[in-house]
Amino acid sequence: MTRLPRISDLAPDTEGWGYFLCTYKELRPIRSGEILLFTLQDATAQISAKLFDDIERFKDEFDAGEFVRVEARTATFQGQQQLSVTHVRRVNPPQDRLQGFREEDCVLSSPRSADAMWEELRGHLEAVRDPHIRVLLNRIAADHETELREWPAAQSIHHAYRGGLLEHTLKMAEIARFMARAYDANEDIVLAGVLLHDVGKLQELRYEPGGAAYTRDGNLIGHIGLGLIMVREAINGISGFPGELRSQVEHLIVSHHGTRDHGSPVEPRTIEAFILSAVDELDTRMHQVRRAIREDIGSDEFTAWHKRLGRVFYKGGT
Repeated sequence: MTRLPRISDLAPDTEGWGYFLCTYKELRPIRSGEILLFTLQDATAQISAKLFDDIERFKDEFDAGEFVRVEARTATFQGQQQLSVTHVRRVNPPQDRLQGFREEDCVLSSPRSADAMWEELRGHLEAVRDPHIRVLLNRIAADHETELREWPAAQSIHHAYRGGLLEHTLKMAEIARFMARAYDANEDIVLAGVLLHDVGKLQELRYEPGGAAYTRDGNLIGHIGLGLIMVREAINGISGFPGELRSQVEHLIVSHHGTRDHGSPVEPRTIEAFILSAVDELDTRMHQVRRAIREDIGSDEFTAWHKRLGRVFYKGGT
């Protein structure tokens, strides 16, 4: 039996074995007995899996949150690719590393390396001309480098994987700086908004290999409020930071969701805030669209219905 390719590269009627992280597990009763449902992930994607036979043998062989070795064949159910599993067990690291097991290969991650993304971020920071904004952004980056390299941008909706927040931030920076020049906005303030608007997610979310979960403060305060606190504390530690500039930077954080209906305490009231909220929404939606097209395995030229965005997407030429 050969080793399975990465989840994103799985083809119909593929059989083999592989290492994954199990992120969900459920023993579900059915008319003829029980089936075991679980979700597996590697660095590229997640996939649903089912085990129908030998339930008593395998149901205690692993738990959600553990790395597993699986033998399976790809199958299609309601237009979605799944794995039909015949054997599963938790990983024995000393034994399985000899067969190629690596934890980092099983954790859903950005396709870009953390080092490459961090270098790109440093390039954006070096382009800042305003001395107060430069100090603020470099201080936030230095104080939170570990989290900024690893944190997802969300729990599930977009960029919900290791390095997703940094990937989202960098794409926004690329587009927002262009728009700032196109609309004669303050590029430094726009860039400050891009790099700081989601910084509260470092406290809103608790991130582990199995995924992200909301912290107590994440549930009770949310990332907008937490980000405002973090940025104000950082600004208060910078001597001579102008009061008007502080107001503009903080406004970007509290208005970046665009409308009160979407969670912003106030709506954008500066050119820079309009640019930030527009670019944030654009990159969030583009990520969802590209994911829907990439993961759809149907033979039709359009994807299945996307519940969150309320439409199908054309796959031709993408």
